[in-house]
Amino acid sequence: MPEGPSIVLLREEAMRFRHRTVRRVEGDSRQDIQRMVGRRVLDVRSWGKHFLLAFSGFSLWVHLMMFGSCRIDAPKDRPPRLALHFDTGSLYFYACSVRFIEGPLAAAYDWRADVMSPDWDPALARRKLRSAPEALVCDALLDQDVFAGVGNIIKNEVLFRIRVHPCTRVGDLPPRKLAQLVAQARAYSFDFLEWKRRFVLRRHWLVHRRRECPECGRHLELAHLGTRQRRTFWCGHCQARY
Repeated sequence: MPEGPSIVLLREEAMRFRHRTVRRVEGDSRQDIQRMVGRRVLDVRSWGKHFLLAFSGFSLWVHLMMFGSCRIDAPKDRPPRLALHFDTGSLYFYACSVRFIEGPLAAAYDWRADVMSPDWDPALARRKLRSAPEALVCDALLDQDVFAGVGNIIKNEVLFRIRVHPCTRVGDLPPRKLAQLVAQARAYSFDFLEWKRRFVLRRHWLVHRRRECPECGRHLELAHLGTRQRRTFWCGHCQARY
């Protein structure tokens, strides 16, 4: 599943269609996608893992789910879920979820929850975490209401960075560790973005899909943990369980 930084990159690439008019629409989506024909894109935005095209009165919402993708001017050899054609090029979406948001985007999202937004509010994230003390940190980091944009890679790497076991309960974290968790969720997301821009992201993974701990050399643990049962890599020696 593309994580927040990947959607930011898509947003940046799709900015070329801002203020452009949709000339033709195709795809097998069951939504009324033809409503976009003849409409001008007012803005290109993202929130967490959501890609957004704003029109007057409504917005297109796209989620790439687990295996979705987007291509610009380079269609695959199969029908898209949605394709938008402009005078200056085309956007193609595959294996994704598509719907419309009515009204202004400002009312649809709390932008303070997006870890990559300039409106990100770490104090709000800490308050939300304190309200769910029984949650495991491996689940909390994937909660899009708290950390919009954080996915499984970021989760694994952040927990290793702050040396916290993924099965630690949020309520058991010392205040210093809770603050580190929130800070690194954002910091690692921006590192992820920069590494992905330079096509070196995988070189910087310390535990995700790795076999040995880069700190102590011990074999890394791997299990599907938490209520989400997402694949989790961690070092049983270096990451403390509080």
